[in-house]
Amino acid sequence: MSFRFKQFFIEDSKCAMKVGTDGVLLGAWAPVSGYGLRVTGYRILDVGTGSGLIARMLMQRCPEAEVEGIDIDAAAVEQACENGIRAFQARLQDWQNDKSPRLCRSTEITNYKYDLIVSNPPYFQNSLKNPDKGREMARHTDTLSYAELIQHSARLLQEGGQLALILPAEAENEIRQLAAAADLFLTHVTRVYSKEGKKPKRVLLAFQLKIEDLRLKIEEDSLVLEDEKGGRSLPYQDLCRDFYL
Repeated sequence: MSFRFKQFFIEDSKCAMKVGTDGVLLGAWAPVSGYGLRVTGYRILDVGTGSGLIARMLMQRCPEAEVEGIDIDAAAVEQACENGIRAFQARLQDWQNDKSPRLCRSTEITNYKYDLIVSNPPYFQNSLKNPDKGREMARHTDTLSYAELIQHSARLLQEGGQLALILPAEAENEIRQLAAAADLFLTHVTRVYSKEGKKPKRVLLAFQLKIEDLRLKIEEDSLVLEDEKGGRSLPYQDLCRDFYL
């Protein structure tokens, strides 16, 4: 299926996990303040890129940045490349930049750390496995545990680099503890609610590597997706105004 956004199209017919709200939220929300300070050489990695939606959104927000995506699913990598992403088939646990196989047209060799890593990672930890192996890999933490996600993101970030995630709300405390142990300091939390009065469904988290300013408070806020009529709320529209038609 093809999805049309204001400045690009995304095709996801080859991907186990389809274009969805979580990816759009992370692509629009992820902190890119460092890009404004250093436009040239700003590097972004999308872990579990799938169709490349989040990477494509960040390419729009940071047009001069070097944006890459990795995924363990060869079909998804092929799709991401077709969608204009520089994508590679690799596990985050093995990603070294200069050694990983490539499935896109570029033959450049890169070996550097990142200013921003983003991920909408697998999130089912103890649930029934899906008979579709592609969807199982994309949805279950067997292929990328939270501990591995944090550990290897910290390994690949520049000092002062940022990690941005969207996760089930109930994973917030676990991720915060893992991040603190890896010298990733929380800077921003947005709890996502489907409707007013409901429990949070998702949480958006941003961390910064090895830079802690005790004078600054963690920014905490919330986002309700639906208004009282069942449409997109004004804050949701405002966050995604550069992308949704």
